[in-house]
Amino acid sequence: MTGEPLRLGLDLGGTKIEIVALAAAGTELLRRRIPTPQGDYEATLEALAGLVQEAEKELGRRGTVGLGTPGAQSRATGRMKNANSTCLNGHALKEDLEALLDREIRLANDANCFALSEAVDGAGAGAEVVFGVILGTGVGGGIVVRGEVLTGANAIAGEWGHTPLPLPGDADLPLPACHCGRAGCLEAYLSGPGLARDHAQATGRLLTAKEIVQGADAGEPGCAEALSRHEARLARGLAGVINLLDPDVIVLGGGLSNLPRLYAEVPRLWSAQVFSDVVATRLLPNRHGDASGVRGAAWLWGR
Repeated sequence: MTGEPLRLGLDLGGTKIEIVALAAAGTELLRRRIPTPQGDYEATLEALAGLVQEAEKELGRRGTVGLGTPGAQSRATGRMKNANSTCLNGHALKEDLEALLDREIRLANDANCFALSEAVDGAGAGAEVVFGVILGTGVGGGIVVRGEVLTGANAIAGEWGHTPLPLPGDADLPLPACHCGRAGCLEAYLSGPGLARDHAQATGRLLTAKEIVQGADAGEPGCAEALSRHEARLARGLAGVINLLDPDVIVLGGGLSNLPRLYAEVPRLWSAQVFSDVVATRLLPNRHGDASGVRGAAWLWGR
């Protein structure tokens, strides 16, 4: 294969695997999605390698490969940990895929890839410090400083979803159980299922997050109150991030990031908990939508 090397990004999700091929300037050349093999580590490896091989054959060039995954690669063992796609945990995913593809790959948590994408050429482009937040079926976070992902000593930098909700009050109790085994995690409140649980606890009606948003737009009081609680909790959680990290930009991704009201209400609410006279941090919607994570995986090889 000849020509300018490609940047290939892979996004390994619970239900789908996606690949993107980027040219040097970030122009998208190819995109494919396939279903994720369920509960089968070897089949997942073969699917990842197959997507790379097919993309390179179609484009006639060899590429660098970045991989965004749930969970993280343990600093101690080199094996996967904390992945909600549990068949990955305990496996040397990076080494195994490198063996299949006969080259080095770069691997990062999917929220880190989202943050990197938005920092490189997305909503946070040009900012020194970007905090990326995923608000979807789960809640995650990633930190990018001067264009580089911050991984951390334990490979958990930015794992904001599994920090406790600050200042829980009566409306936040009892602390909801989280899939990580703890209780009161931000993910248990701010995810789509967390919003649905909160609404059901308050009203006795089980609605999806989408139905709650629709109900609030239609003036249904229970739905409107659930969204107000969601905004207040998000503001408290992000105020802690601002006090600790002081990012220039916070970029939201995931299905719940599509609520326009968040970008006015949350900054209005977070000021009460931020230790500053003025809060210059900007809260922005993502630029690349559900393509952002896979683009970030490609950008793991730099510009």
